[in-house]
Amino acid sequence: MLAIRFARVGKKNKAQYKIVLQEKTAAPGGRHVEILGSHDPHLKVTTLKEDRIKYWISKGAQASDTVHNLLVTKGVIIDKKRAVKIPAKKVEEVPVVAEAVADKPVVAEVKAEEKKEDAKVEETKVAEVPVEEVKEEAEAEEVKAE
Repeated sequence: MLAIRFARVGKKNKAQYKIVLQEKTAAPGGRHVEILGSHDPHLKVTTLKEDRIKYWISKGAQASDTVHNLLVTKGVIIDKKRAVKIPAKKVEEVPVVAEAVADKPVVAEVKAEEKKEDAKVEETKVAEVPVEEVKEEAEAEEVKAE
């Protein structure tokens, strides 16, 4: 299948692109069937062979997403712009850090639950002691103090 796409040319940090027709499986800088135009993104200058582009599209050539959007902008074809696929950056997982961060809230929750349980145990101990025993202990302490 034929594809209309960019082939990068130009110097380092000064990219320019040829708009070429080539096999989809061929490398973008490799062998091409025909040069259909050029694009300079720095100067925003684009030259296109509109008649040849329309001819090849009528023969079944598919434009890449970026070239398709450029052709729509320049008015060569009438269509909606496509969403350009930008690969997402892969973030390396660090299991040690992730586990340590994940454990901290759990540890805090466990400690909070232990404190609540300790408070409940103390409350039950105080509630279990009969009032009479407390009065007797208080009187005994008063007698000792005298």
